[in-house]
Amino acid sequence: MSRAPGGGGRGTGRAGGAGQPREQRQGVIVLAGEDQNDCAVLADLLRAHLPGLARTAKIVRINDPVRLWKKDGPRLNSSVETLVGKARARALRERLPLLGFVVHEDLDGYADARYEKARRRVCDELRRQCGEVRAALALAAWETEGWLLLFPDTFPLVHGRWRIPAQLRGRDTGNVKEPKEELRRALHTPGFRESDGPLVSRKALLEDLIGEPVGRNRSYQDFLEDLRAWERVPGGK
Repeated sequence: MSRAPGGGGRGTGRAGGAGQPREQRQGVIVLAGEDQNDCAVLADLLRAHLPGLARTAKIVRINDPVRLWKKDGPRLNSSVETLVGKARARALRERLPLLGFVVHEDLDGYADARYEKARRRVCDELRRQCGEVRAALALAAWETEGWLLLFPDTFPLVHGRWRIPAQLRGRDTGNVKEPKEELRRALHTPGFRESDGPLVSRKALLEDLIGEPVGRNRSYQDFLEDLRAWERVPGGK
């Protein structure tokens, strides 16, 4: 995957739009997630791994909370239909083509057989309803903070006194139970808050650390595989 170039701006919890004039934008990438902090992290990951596309697309979010992985059958079909419809409507509102749709949800569990089954079920339905539009699923094990632990050297760059303890470095972070609580226990002065996630991802982006994860996480790798499929679409890089 491509590594990120330097980029501007602090992570404020917004997904973030591109700064180029409308006439230079190729289209819009829509994010849907549990909250604005998760979507801001996803936007930075997109900028890191698909820098060309992210530079020429406007990245926006829809506010609907995502609750998909526990559903199946008609309930899943209906929920995905609603999200995809709102993503398409947001692109129409921006008067730009819908280039991609990224859906985030915390698993609140390990990347085990249950995860694999749920991810396959949601991905199949998401891709079916997105049709020609690129789609990616960020089903994070346990949660987005587990992905942030892959970039431990970023934390002291956000706050000088923050240090990720040795027992959380170089791990399979998908096997770290409740990583958000682990970060709250480990990081003080100031204490870690959920709203700090976008600050960490933005600093990792600016310092070119996203391309060099420390450790692994199956759910993160699966998300990157979805993005690699975007690269195979014309104009995807």
